[in-house]
Amino acid sequence: MRFIADFHLHSKYSRATSREMDLENIEKWARIKGIKVVGVGDFTHPLWFRELKSRLEEADPGLFRLRSAKKELGKIQNGFLLNKIAQQQDDAAEVRYILTTEISCIYSKHNRARKVHLLIFAPSLAVVEQINTHLGWNGNLQADGRPILGMDAKELAKIIFKISPRCLVIPAHAWTPRFAVFGSESGFDSLRECFDELTPQIAAIETGLSSDPAMNWRWSELDNLTLISNSDAHSPAKLGREANVFEGSRLDYVALTEAIKKGARARRTTLSLVQTLEFFPQEGKYHYDGHRQCEVCLSPEETAAQKGICPKCGRPVTVGVMYRVAKLADRPVGGQPPNTIPFLRLIPLEEIIADVFSVGVNTKTVRKEYQNLINHFGSEFKILLEAPPGSIEAVSSPEIAEGISRVRAGRVKIKPGYDGQYGQISVFTQGEQKTLSKQKSLF
Repeated sequence: MRFIADFHLHSKYSRATSREMDLENIEKWARIKGIKVVGVGDFTHPLWFRELKSRLEEADPGLFRLRSAKKELGKIQNGFLLNKIAQQQDDAAEVRYILTTEISCIYSKHNRARKVHLLIFAPSLAVVEQINTHLGWNGNLQADGRPILGMDAKELAKIIFKISPRCLVIPAHAWTPRFAVFGSESGFDSLRECFDELTPQIAAIETGLSSDPAMNWRWSELDNLTLISNSDAHSPAKLGREANVFEGSRLDYVALTEAIKKGARARRTTLSLVQTLEFFPQEGKYHYDGHRQCEVCLSPEETAAQKGICPKCGRPVTVGVMYRVAKLADRPVGGQPPNTIPFLRLIPLEEIIADVFSVGVNTKTVRKEYQNLINHFGSEFKILLEAPPGSIEAVSSPEIAEGISRVRAGRVKIKPGYDGQYGQISVFTQGEQKTLSKQKSLF
């Protein structure tokens, strides 16, 4: 059994999140993407937790299904033809939910302000209820799906592990400048500085959109940690933009969390994490350094030459992930520890289609072609990872088939993101699509 999991996302109760992030749309888009296990997100929010308790039922130990999922999908498919998915409404295709949430800890430690986001996994609704009760004494859980708590990340982890040792506490998007355990503006220079004596209980980190495993491999501090990747989706169509691939004979909460804890050491006979699916990290909005308002984007070398000062406004630049990794790394570029989990960089299918047609991602042209491909192949990940180029061309176009082939081979053009501005990844140069189409027609 091989399947894809995305553990980190947000519900409609989080700030800056689409109102469409409800259980029906999460279910729908998990199937469109080809995701088997998806996090519920925001289980600390009282209204969302009430929905989870009433709408989900346990399917496997610690994993849940949406009640009457087939009936719900019949309603939500209006306007989106999903023939292949409709044919796959059986136990093998059924989406499983795992109880997860993200919490923001803002506090002072070692004479510095710290802002650390943590991803929490819980084994049952009863455990979530206990977590919410305890955290409700420390902050207003109803204010935001991702609550802000004025407590030390270590103290939060201590509460979580005391409630249930089966919980996982994972630093989220570990390198983001302002809100991460290793962030340049509010983070730490080692995991132990943050978690002290609890450090051995932190088994994994989330690499985030602006870094990938290869960047993290450069720092031996992380050698014994599992590197996971998730979408951190704030809208349904963003599900799976980063994800995790598991393989094995068992699927339940304990098997999943043990696979994460053991990483590359997990036995393939039960369940193991065999691959992560990544953004090109340059597309992440904190990859390089700079100032978005000044439209200044700097590589780490340029930042060093400028002594960290913006050449336009004279203020310190926002230091991005690449610079921060290079500062802490003790291996050269390309360095790698002995045991690692492989990864593959991808571009979302809608972005490839938009690049082919030279239009925006949210246009009717892109939506129509995206639906056409999903209807023929069944899911986005099947198209991006498995479908032969010839088969893609037969139902779509030579340009889209070529674009997907180029992404698989890593042949893309990149303009890095910085200071909250997403990077731009393109597959074709301007006008190249028409040239390719003419070449194909000659043959």
